[in-house]
Amino acid sequence: MKILNLFKNKVKFPPEQLEQLFYAYAIPILKNKNMMTTKEYCQHGNTSCYLHSISVAYYSLRLANVLRLNYDLESLIKGALLHDYFLYDWHKKSKNHRLHGFSHPVVALKNAKKEYVLNDIETDIIIKHMFPLTILPPIYKESILVCLVDKICSIKEVFYFGLQKIYHIELKINLYTTI
Repeated sequence: MKILNLFKNKVKFPPEQLEQLFYAYAIPILKNKNMMTTKEYCQHGNTSCYLHSISVAYYSLRLANVLRLNYDLESLIKGALLHDYFLYDWHKKSKNHRLHGFSHPVVALKNAKKEYVLNDIETDIIIKHMFPLTILPPIYKESILVCLVDKICSIKEVFYFGLQKIYHIELKINLYTTI
């Protein structure tokens, strides 16, 4: 019965409105000085951590909309954008992040909490997005979505396909952040 309650939302936003909502919540985070530094960190393949975070947030939102989930839109976007907010290049060897796959959610949460007030959903998204590498599974529908979409985006980025839409979104974001 609980699973059926996930699909109670009768509102499905049209694509244009969904993009406007995405930008409204994403731009303030993406303008942040530390978030801008993530453009310099490689995440998967040739994709920066910045673009990866945008991709995960955008496609998590699109999937929630298609499924007509009753979800917290702001928490979904904020948590997804900050899920990899670890602020270092994990490809460069360092004693500080030898077990990056297991440890970076804790670092990302610590960094995010320094700059943002996070609710339980956003915290769960950040700390559990690497499940099953992290032992505890996500408990909110928003964190489950981000966990799944993160894996899909990572695979797409490693194999270099399907990123045209994200580059288009980054161009729009660059326009918004320079105004």
